[in-house]
Amino acid sequence: MHDSDTRVLAPRIVVCGVSGSGKTTVGVALARSLAVPFVDGDDLHPPDNIAKMSGGTPLSDEDRWPWLDRVGEVLDTAPSGIVVACSALRVAYRGVIRSRTASAQFVFLDAQGPVLRQRMLDRPDHFMPVSLLGTQLAAVEPLTPNENGLSLDGLLPAPQLVARITQWLGI
Repeated sequence: MHDSDTRVLAPRIVVCGVSGSGKTTVGVALARSLAVPFVDGDDLHPPDNIAKMSGGTPLSDEDRWPWLDRVGEVLDTAPSGIVVACSALRVAYRGVIRSRTASAQFVFLDAQGPVLRQRMLDRPDHFMPVSLLGTQLAAVEPLTPNENGLSLDGLLPAPQLVARITQWLGI
């Protein structure tokens, strides 16, 4: 089986970007379109990470490594494919995921500006406070040519993004 066959038969896709970029909205729609499960990476955080972020403290890399390893494990163990929403803002973070799942594909939702802040304010039950958005924006490292990925404007409507992703996947 060729890599392209694996992509179609069992896609392992990480929808990544800063908080408020649309990872969950696009990820759910993409998973539905591909008929694969969706997992929100926020649900894979250990309680200590959630408590830290809820309190307005950004995570350190040491906080992130086990979480990113867990994201990679979830991707790797999904037999029929999966879509996971996960910030994966830096090249090193995506590298941890790829170390567990070499076939991981990344869809980076690039979004900036006041829309992000408003999206975060519109979800008051989420643990990530708006005050941490600046630290996320400062940490972003775009996808590199060595990463199996696609960058898209996260401010586009979800159906348009899903159409572009499925086209990129060749589905």
